[in-house]
Amino acid sequence: MARYIFVTGGVVSSLGKGLSSASLAYLLQSRGYKVRIRKLDPYLNVDPGTMSPFQHGEVYVTNDGAETDLDLGHYERFSGITAKQSDNITTGKIYSDVLKRERQGKYLGKTVQVIPHITNRIKEFIKNDVVKEDFVICEIGGTVGDIESLPFLEAIRQFSNEIGRNNTLFIHLTLVPYMKASDEIKTKPTQHSVKELRSIGIQPDIIICRSERTIPIDQRKKISLFCNVDIEDVIETVDVKTIYEAPISFNKEKLDKRVLKFFKIHSKKKANLNPWKKITKLVLNSRDQVNIAVIGKYVELKDAYKSLDEALTHGGIANNLKVNLRRIESDHLNPKQIKQKLNSVSGILIPGGFGKRGTEGKIAAINYARINKIPFFGICFGMQMAIIEFARNQLNIKKATSSEFGPSKASVVGLMSEWSKDGQLIKGTDKNLGGTMRLGSYEARLKKDTKISKIYKTLKIEERHRHRYEVNINFKEKFENKGMIFSGLSPDKKLPETIELKDHPWFIGVQFHPEFKSRPLVPHPLFSSFIKAAKINSKK
Repeated sequence: MARYIFVTGGVVSSLGKGLSSASLAYLLQSRGYKVRIRKLDPYLNVDPGTMSPFQHGEVYVTNDGAETDLDLGHYERFSGITAKQSDNITTGKIYSDVLKRERQGKYLGKTVQVIPHITNRIKEFIKNDVVKEDFVICEIGGTVGDIESLPFLEAIRQFSNEIGRNNTLFIHLTLVPYMKASDEIKTKPTQHSVKELRSIGIQPDIIICRSERTIPIDQRKKISLFCNVDIEDVIETVDVKTIYEAPISFNKEKLDKRVLKFFKIHSKKKANLNPWKKITKLVLNSRDQVNIAVIGKYVELKDAYKSLDEALTHGGIANNLKVNLRRIESDHLNPKQIKQKLNSVSGILIPGGFGKRGTEGKIAAINYARINKIPFFGICFGMQMAIIEFARNQLNIKKATSSEFGPSKASVVGLMSEWSKDGQLIKGTDKNLGGTMRLGSYEARLKKDTKISKIYKTLKIEERHRHRYEVNINFKEKFENKGMIFSGLSPDKKLPETIELKDHPWFIGVQFHPEFKSRPLVPHPLFSSFIKAAKINSKK
């Protein structure tokens, strides 16, 4: 039977529950156990797909086509476990499912209530699709004390009683702030947070204390005393220089040992931390550096491009160098200032996105990269902008645009009307925005002897998509006559998947999101190659 670990948070949000869960998953997995990680989000959206990146950060896409919380990216990158649709659920999805059942008469005339109907559905999700896992780690989004989180906390309390307290462990992550004025570490916020949790009926077994400074033993003892946990179960996590130190830090604090001790498991295998020690050393001590410009609409919020930032770091790891990101707001990128803004970078990347805002700045940057032979990487929307730039300046289609921006007779990028998935025909739409895109893993066939086929070292690839607009295949011949190769197509040859320039050191656009499959221990080949090209360019 699987053991369940529930991770909750208190005091403030964004303390690192996702990173803590992912690190614990790796440590347990490294000891030889099969682990599953899932996220329960308390917001009313069905999924984050229609939420602004400024509100929620990036939308992470799974192989099977779920638009999920960015923490699932942490889970995959640290544990290597491929996430599924069944690993992320929201209050919106829970209520939708319950109301659908009510309309179908499945509650036999009963009054539908939060308890037991909503909590029962949450418990169904927690244990669903669990087969041979030794541990299931469930992160509860939000902060203890929020109204939105109450049904989830009540559900895990009930769940613990039902499967047995010895089969469930509660980890509570809190902030232990340092007060500069009095030069003190304060434990009171943690005490109040745990008190709030206990009032709901949940006694934490382990408390992870996030702090910018080492917590003195006296403060640990105070937390132990007032929160009713063993002193050894008060785990500190001091701010690290790189997130790749997290598994090392938690292992040093014996988090994995305390978890195993709680479940009365005697592990014969030690956690293997050598890969993380190697990566941490590379990230923190690399002398060689390269500057990469990331030009997008949401650069003010780091989490908006979380997987992308990580994938670029992975590319640096593969090349033994540090990647310095220059985040440039495309709205503020005046074509007249392009040279001044980009003369210190060795590579330019345009990430995914939606909408017309900021497009002219992106197109101007792509033009600069193409003409000056600067390594360029266009992802999803970035590839579409590269197509528009080339059409305007090389094919002389001066009004080239995307139908996403409005009706036009010169749409070189347009709304997909239909596409194939597992032998089924799927119809596209731009009326209902949620979950209607080309989502998840799709196959692509690469053209032989192209740059991208040499990077992948294969002619058949599978990558994750998230888009509803696509490059118009009818322009393929015109583009290729001018030197832009459609180097990858969907198996039915209807959808362009990758493009590249013939006479350019490194100019590649992809319709998919390779950043979702990059791992610190296994960097994605496209990012490794892009950073290598930027490194060569920096030495010119």
